[in-house]
Amino acid sequence: MSASAAPDRRVIPISQADPAAVAAFFATVPEGDGTFFKEDVLDRNAIAEWVRSERGQRWVATDGNGVVGYVAVVPLTGWSSHVGEVRLVVSAAARGAGVGRTLARKSLLGALQLGLTKIIVEVVADQAPAIGMFQALGFAPEAMLHDHVRDRSGTLRDLVVLAHSVEDTWSGFATAGVDPEVS
Repeated sequence: MSASAAPDRRVIPISQADPAAVAAFFATVPEGDGTFFKEDVLDRNAIAEWVRSERGQRWVATDGNGVVGYVAVVPLTGWSSHVGEVRLVVSAAARGAGVGRTLARKSLLGALQLGLTKIIVEVVADQAPAIGMFQALGFAPEAMLHDHVRDRSGTLRDLVVLAHSVEDTWSGFATAGVDPEVS
């Protein structure tokens, strides 16, 4: 897609999004991708709770026609309260157009704002484009969990855990004199 043909993309907090549009987005996610959600993304009550919740940060990407992507940074609890988990999904039609990268960068900013020092993302091992995107943003593989997730057909799949030191990102911004709010 040429730059002149790029749709009007924005990333907004989920609290500013139309809950019906968010629900409609999740309803279009291919079943194979939906297998791995940790939350009931088709439950409108769950989406309404995300809007009200102060635990973590969540955003959606819109393109003028509706929601095309979603990302959340969800802080872990207890002895891992310094760590956040990134949850990201992009519509099949918007993949490969930079939506995932934009949302992943937003998650880094969100982690900084939440005072987290580390973020992780779990990716099914055969999702090479997603793994590559996160690695390009500074995430590094920390674990391979064999046969860790079961898809809806019952097939066991490997899970890769990638991690990123948020402190390193903040330090890099400061060293370069970059305001992360503008980046």
